[in-house]
Amino acid sequence: MSAHQTFEHDVIVIGAGGAGLRAAIAAAAGGAKVGLVCKSLLGKAHTVMAEGGVAAALSNADDRDSWKVHFADTMRGGQYLNSWRMAELHAKEAPDRVRELEAWGALLDRTKDGRINQRNFGGHKYPRLAHVGDRTGLEMIRTLQDHGIHQGIDVHMEVTVTKLLVDGGRCVGAFAYDRERGRFKVFKAKAVVLATGGIGRAYLITSNSWEYSGDGHSLAYHAGAELVDMEFVQFHPTGMVWPPSVRGILVTEGVRGEGGVLKNSEGRRFMFDDIPPLYQGQTADSPEEGWRYVIGDKSARRPPELLTRDHVARKIVKEVKEGRGSPHGGVFLDIAWIKQHIKDSEAHIKKKLPSMYHQFKELAGIDITKEPMEVGPTTHYVMGGIRVDADSQMSTTVKGLFAAGECGGGLHGANRLGGNSLSDLLVFGKRAGEYAATFANSNGQVKIGDDQIALAEKEALAPLERDAGADVGPFRLQYELQQLMQDKAGISREEKELTEALEGIQKFKARAAVMGAGGSREYNPGWHTALDLHNLLTVSEAVALAARERKESRGAHARGDYQAKDAEWGKYNLVIKKARDGSMEIRKEPISAVRQDLQDIIKEQG
Repeated sequence: MSAHQTFEHDVIVIGAGGAGLRAAIAAAAGGAKVGLVCKSLLGKAHTVMAEGGVAAALSNADDRDSWKVHFADTMRGGQYLNSWRMAELHAKEAPDRVRELEAWGALLDRTKDGRINQRNFGGHKYPRLAHVGDRTGLEMIRTLQDHGIHQGIDVHMEVTVTKLLVDGGRCVGAFAYDRERGRFKVFKAKAVVLATGGIGRAYLITSNSWEYSGDGHSLAYHAGAELVDMEFVQFHPTGMVWPPSVRGILVTEGVRGEGGVLKNSEGRRFMFDDIPPLYQGQTADSPEEGWRYVIGDKSARRPPELLTRDHVARKIVKEVKEGRGSPHGGVFLDIAWIKQHIKDSEAHIKKKLPSMYHQFKELAGIDITKEPMEVGPTTHYVMGGIRVDADSQMSTTVKGLFAAGECGGGLHGANRLGGNSLSDLLVFGKRAGEYAATFANSNGQVKIGDDQIALAEKEALAPLERDAGADVGPFRLQYELQQLMQDKAGISREEKELTEALEGIQKFKARAAVMGAGGSREYNPGWHTALDLHNLLTVSEAVALAARERKESRGAHARGDYQAKDAEWGKYNLVIKKARDGSMEIRKEPISAVRQDLQDIIKEQG
C-alpha cells in the first residue's frame, strides 16, 4: 500500500452543504468528535444555488397555514408515495429549524411588522417560503458555517471519498483522496453521515454543480445500503435556455411566486389550458384572480404557473414539441408584465429577485424588468435516495450509516415541492447528526482491515495504470452517458428507450473498466472524472431500471407508453439493492398504512 493519512473521529460527515453542516453541528452538540469532508471548498456547496426559500408553516403571511396543511401538501405533491412519518416530522419541525437559523444570525426578509416574510411557491396551499430575496441557500450556508466553525469540527476540504469501509455489516469509515495532490486518506469513525447531494451530472442539461455525481447514493449502494424511489427525477421547469454556455442554470420558482407568467411564442399563457383534476377548484380561472393571489388576496386561488414542477415542466415540453416554443427551444417567462399592477415595478423586481436580475443581465444581456426570459426544463433534483429509518435517518440495512438531504430518500415521494429541500436538509440534517452521535456514543471502537484499504487504493489507482485511449477517455465517456440519460431516461420515458439506456450503460461500464485517465495523481481532472464515472454509472442504472419497472405515470415519472396513474402502483415503492453476484436487483416494497390521525388530516385538507 501507498502511504496514507489516517484520521479518527466519532462521526464523519461526508458533504458540507446545508444537510452536512447541520448534521455536523448536531453531532458536535451531542458530544461527538466530528470530521467534515467536502469535495469542494467550504462555502461552495450546491445549497448556495437554492434561491426561492425554505418551506415552513410559520403562518406569518397567512394565518390559515399550519404543519397539518404543510404535511397534506407534501403528501399530495409526492402522490402519496412519501414516507408519511418523514413528512410528518418535516412539517412539524421545519418552523423550529427556521427560527433556529434566524437565532444563529440568518438575515431573512421581513414583513412590515417585523416577522419573517413568506412567499408563494408551487404546490403549497399558502405562502410558506421564508426567504432572503432569491439567494436563500447562500444565506443558509453562511449562517450554518458561521455557527459551525465554533463547534470544534475538523474540516477536510477538496477531499473526495471513493469507498465506504464496512466491518461486519457496520460502516466504520471511508477511504478518500485529496484532489490537489492525490494523497490517500483513511477516515475511521463510529458513525458516518452521507450528505452528498444529488445526481444531476448524470444528465446533459442540469442546474446541478459539478459535485453532483451521485457519490452518496453510489457509496451507500456499494456498501450494502438500499436505494428507494430512484425513478423519480425532478426536472425543474425553468432553467436558462440561452446562451448555450449557461443552458440549464436555474431560474428560481420565486420568479413565478412573485408574479412571473409563462407564455408561448403566440404570447398566450398556456398554463391555463390543462389543469390536472387534482388541482381543479384550487387554481385561478383568470389572470386577474391569479394576480390577486400573488399579492396576498386570501380569497383568490393560485395561478397555474404555481402548480407542481412536474406538471409545469411537461406543459413547457408540450408547447415546444408542438411548435409554439421560443426561438432557442424553450418558452418565455415574463415578470416585466407586473408593471401593469405595480407602479415602480423595476425597483420591485430588483429588490425581490436581485440574483435573477444580475444573472440574466450579465450572462444573457436581458433586462428582466423590461423583457421576458427564455426558459426550459433542466434536471434539478432526485427524490430517490438511500433508504433510511424515518426518525433516525440511519440506513435500513447498514448499521452506523446515516443519510440526510438529497441523498436520503423517502420524504418527497414521487415529486418534491419547491422549498421543501431546504427545510428537509435542516430537519433531517439535525436528526442524522443527533442520532449518529448517539450511535457513536453507545457503540465501541471500530477496526479497519488493511485488506480493505489495499483494495480501495487499488480501485482508485486503476485508471492511472491503464493506457489513456482517446476514444475511451473519461470526459468523452461522461458526455456520452449524459446524452444517453437525457435522450432515453429524461422527462418522458418509454419501455424501448429505457431498455436501450440500460443496455448502453452496460456497454459504458465495460468501456470504463478498461479506460485510462493518463497523467499522475497530482492536479489530474481526468482521474477525478474517471472515479466520478463509477458513481454516475451506478445511479444512472438505478434510475433507468426503476423507471422501466414502474409502468405508470406518477409525479415526476412520466411514461409515454403508460400515461395514466395506476392505483395499484400507488401501493408500492421500488427498492434497489446490490445482489450477491454484483448485479442490481429491484423489488416492489408495499407502503405502510398511514396512521389514522394523519389520514384524517389529508382528508380534511382535501
